[in-house]
Amino acid sequence: MAFEPPQRLVRALGESAPDGDSWVEKLPETAGKAVALRELTVERVQVPGGRSSLVVLVRRADGTPAVLKLVPPRSRPESERAALAHWGGRGAVQLMEPFVAEGVLLLERLHPDVSVRSLPEAKALLEAAGTLRRLWVEPPGDHVFETVAERTGRQADAMRGASADVGALVSAALDARESLLDAPTERLLLHGTFRQSKVLAAERSPWLAVGPDPVVGECAFDLARLVRDRVEDLIASPSGAATCRRRVKRLAESLEVDQERLRGWTLFRAVESGVRALRVGRPKDAELLLEFAGWL
Repeated sequence: MAFEPPQRLVRALGESAPDGDSWVEKLPETAGKAVALRELTVERVQVPGGRSSLVVLVRRADGTPAVLKLVPPRSRPESERAALAHWGGRGAVQLMEPFVAEGVLLLERLHPDVSVRSLPEAKALLEAAGTLRRLWVEPPGDHVFETVAERTGRQADAMRGASADVGALVSAALDARESLLDAPTERLLLHGTFRQSKVLAAERSPWLAVGPDPVVGECAFDLARLVRDRVEDLIASPSGAATCRRRVKRLAESLEVDQERLRGWTLFRAVESGVRALRVGRPKDAELLLEFAGWL
């Protein structure tokens, strides 16, 4: 079978590596070797798939359905493996082999076409938040995970080069980050890139999280990305700003997170994503994100 990478993946990797990506070029060969080594039967490549990995639906030699995931080095596959191993299937997809070789992970098969995003908005937020809560655990003592301070430090450096048009929002986001880091709270293992589309239907649990980019820090940072889910619907709604503020309050209360810290991290993460979208040539996405950030 030809392992043609989905165009969504090619475009996303091209944004972060505009001069070309040797990983994508080698992907068909890498996937073929991974399948042969594990004696897997390929069903299909998941399309449109994600923006940071190739997902292939497979069956093991004994007929067990599984997912073969190939991840480029820049997406930290060793960190994803370590987080999934630490969670051990609690709230998240389960590893089906204990090691990662050349950015290859063999995972439990969930229902890849059914995410919590398919539910009505209020129900989707409730189910997603409940799944996220299960992931917030103490990290292993010898963990290899980035901290929130480290990750947002790199992001803050990139944000400082933004155009003057968004200068006020960038300044507000950077100030919020500094204030939040001056008074850190808990240090737990976080999903890192959690949103509704990262929660899939499963057999052994109604919903399980996939695709972590794990980080260690406070829960408000993790929850912040969920606040802006379905941002295009929020922006299109005449009551979008009020709905956004209610969402911050409701999520903070339901997960016992400080509301102001959640608002601060939501602002930082929305502005960072908006500035990055501008930088890689996605002005429509940037406009939505920065308008959302202005409501906070």
